[in-house]
Amino acid sequence: MVDVILGLQWGDEGKGKIVDFFAKDYDLIARFQGGPNAGHTLYVNDKKVVLHQIPSGVFHTDTINLIGNGVVLDPITLKRECDTVASFGIDIRKNLFIAERTHLILPTHRALDKAAELSKGNQKIGSTLKGIGPTYMDKTGRNGLRVGDLLDKNFTSAYIKLRLKHQRLLDNFNFQEDITAWEEEFFETLEFLKTLNIVNGEYFINNHIKAGKKVLAEGAQGSMLDIDFGTFPYVTSSSTISAGVCSGLGVAPQQIRDVIGISKAYCTRVGSGPFPTELDNEIGEALRKTGNEFGATTGRPRRCGWIDLVALQFACMINGVTKIVMTKADVLDTFKELQVCTAYKVNGEETREIPFQMDRQKPEPVYESFAGWNMETSAAKLYADLPETMKTYVNFINQYLGVNIEFISNGPGREQIVQVK
Repeated sequence: MVDVILGLQWGDEGKGKIVDFFAKDYDLIARFQGGPNAGHTLYVNDKKVVLHQIPSGVFHTDTINLIGNGVVLDPITLKRECDTVASFGIDIRKNLFIAERTHLILPTHRALDKAAELSKGNQKIGSTLKGIGPTYMDKTGRNGLRVGDLLDKNFTSAYIKLRLKHQRLLDNFNFQEDITAWEEEFFETLEFLKTLNIVNGEYFINNHIKAGKKVLAEGAQGSMLDIDFGTFPYVTSSSTISAGVCSGLGVAPQQIRDVIGISKAYCTRVGSGPFPTELDNEIGEALRKTGNEFGATTGRPRRCGWIDLVALQFACMINGVTKIVMTKADVLDTFKELQVCTAYKVNGEETREIPFQMDRQKPEPVYESFAGWNMETSAAKLYADLPETMKTYVNFINQYLGVNIEFISNGPGREQIVQVK
């Protein structure tokens, strides 16, 4: 059986810590989509570690980790991550496996990403410039190179052919930056990549399932950034929802059991795009400062706002969420009053549905107010230790969504998580 952990908002929900928390109960952790535009933050031996491509279960030595075919892989970033993980005494060659169908991010993909974003002017989508979009474009355009291609004697000629195609596109953008150093580093790290465990990912994971092993599928980004159902075109390039598990790992739908959705106690977004509950004021700044809301991958300040239950209910619906983990509840400790978005006003009418094109229809949030708890909660170990006003907040969200919050994260540490009983 396969359980899934994924984000229910615009990413940055704290999935890394939650995967790490649950990992001890699973035999295999598998990333099913995204690339180094993800930043999953963990604290290992009180040290902060940000993983971009390696699954967040890697620090559990009895757990196997798979990078699935739905991921786009940057070998340079992977090598740096492997070095970081190895510095904690983890043998990456024993517990990390890579699906041979996983597409490679080339230096020219990064250049194309940068050139395309620069050409958009004030219409930028907020790309992380990691080459994600162009790599997925080559994948769907049937031009991409995959990890398994590294073992083919014709890899270099295939690379040159694709590079020439990319160069013509770069010439159209009048992109002048020299990427020779990027290419040199790329080919050096390919030699390292060849030494890792490259496997037939779909057989690898299904054989583990047949053997009765427990699998946890780890998503990147968030549901509102999904290529189909997110706030298009301000989205990522992959399927970030539970349906992406099947295509991103090669598992059948009936293998999926629990879908564990991760949501902050409020909302954040990095980059451009609609964000109905955004607070461009001192309250938003207080959320940003208290929550240390800066991108784990880019360092960019995150836009902050109140929790959006319209978007959250939509995410629960399309994912089939069975339980929710609420993160960063402690960030709200000092707020006297909290707002919860329960509906949108679009063209003067209230709705609980996500509009087709948020940036054109500009939904206005309709709020309900709740009293804050005005006390520190980061030391709480049990649900009984939490203030009644927090429980009121949580219970309202449960009733609205029809899905229960079963865990509350009340700090960045591994042990700072409370089970709701």
